[in-house]
Amino acid sequence: MQKRNTKRDFFTVLGFCLVMVLALSNGFLMRIYAQEQQVEIYREIEPIGDVIDIILREYVRDVDMGEIVEGALSGMVGSLDRNSAYVSAEELEALREETKGEFEGIGVSIKQDDNGNIMVFMPIVGSPAALAGIKPYDLIVAIDGKSTEGMNTMDAADLIRGRRGSYVTLTLLREPDPDAAEGEKAEPFDVKVQRARIPLESIKESQMLKNEVGYIRLNTFSDTTAKDLEKYLNELSAQNMKALVLDLRWNYGGLLTASKEVCELFLPPDSLVTYTRGRTREDGSASKDDMRLSTSKQPVLPLDLPVIVLANSETASAAEIVTGALQFYQRAIVVGQKTFGKGSVQTIIPLQRPANSGLRLTTALYYTPANVTIDHQGILPDVEVEMNRDQELDLAKQMYESFERNIENQFHQNHGSMTPGYEVTEETVEDLPLARAIEILTEQVTWDELIKKYHRDIHETQVAAESNTLNDPKRKNGTREAAESKDTEETPVQ
Repeated sequence: MQKRNTKRDFFTVLGFCLVMVLALSNGFLMRIYAQEQQVEIYREIEPIGDVIDIILREYVRDVDMGEIVEGALSGMVGSLDRNSAYVSAEELEALREETKGEFEGIGVSIKQDDNGNIMVFMPIVGSPAALAGIKPYDLIVAIDGKSTEGMNTMDAADLIRGRRGSYVTLTLLREPDPDAAEGEKAEPFDVKVQRARIPLESIKESQMLKNEVGYIRLNTFSDTTAKDLEKYLNELSAQNMKALVLDLRWNYGGLLTASKEVCELFLPPDSLVTYTRGRTREDGSASKDDMRLSTSKQPVLPLDLPVIVLANSETASAAEIVTGALQFYQRAIVVGQKTFGKGSVQTIIPLQRPANSGLRLTTALYYTPANVTIDHQGILPDVEVEMNRDQELDLAKQMYESFERNIENQFHQNHGSMTPGYEVTEETVEDLPLARAIEILTEQVTWDELIKKYHRDIHETQVAAESNTLNDPKRKNGTREAAESKDTEETPVQ
């Protein structure tokens, strides 16, 4: 066995760390010394070298220096705030795919259950996962033989994704059928699934509800979102739509530019949608990350057509920008729960080493037209309607079952008594926020009167966040507020 040159490895990694420090400071080492505390950067990073030296000499096995370096990068960038992160080559490719509206995987979204287990949330209709028989609430016990115990959703997603045409084997645990014999226990079973190119659907649902109220559920914000949304808006308008519910619940956001394009379908030209503010340069000039996004087109919908936006604690990022803009201009009444509060902008910065990797670095905060950033703060609804976790999960299961065996119902899912075509029984789960929205929209008054009745003062619903939100120690580790409070975290489809 070849003897490891620990001294060479030590200086190699130490040199790499120094280069990274210089790169992250744009090469201006004097900037660091000019700060108030006059940080002696070389002395500050000495502990990194000490730890690497100890690992190389004392760790029980030989270590992969590439993994050590990536781990150091992840820790360094992840310590900044909850949204900044080191992005591996595989993760960077996945990010690029998502913004283009497609990715390579098996077509299933995952999340953690109350016990921290990796659980199937919902397979995409017609995806390899659905065709292989994978169902909502299946627990993923192992991925290609690797146990998921203690694994987070991002790590699980990395294992499930892969090159199209390749295979992944999921070991699943499914609850026994209600009609099964008493005492029968569930046994793990394997499902081998071939990966494919999966289109990411911006629009999850589009249907006409009772009383000629149109309903569209928007899942994410990508390059194709505004175009897709316009198509469905026109289809509903052709069906004599009298009002619209735009559902942004469980929407984690996406591209900043897509939020402006969506707002252009609802707001008149020259309406400010959002603006961003980055770090002021040394010479006092504005940051390169400062920008203003305003509408530039005529809206698709008439400005007097009533609109309600549904939001909850999973409404984040670009979805919050749309929520905030439509609420500010009194173009929509917001119904539901307080939004997540993701008011920062991340820029993908490619790295030369490790090859094809990058940084997802927070470079700016975005502000609503009310001149406030809602980072860690969120947007309050005009009309609050709560649904607890169990109610949401029961609703999600009912929605999936409505099209599990009837593919034509994919865009016409069962939300309860307000959804035409579904029998209402004692077991029917009512979508409470949607039911309240329908109730408001069917009041026999004008849109202006509805706004006067339900729209809250913007100073109450869009409140400025505290100045030091990025470094809030309670909001790190890249998890959502909902994930922290409910011990769950849903990821994009894999």
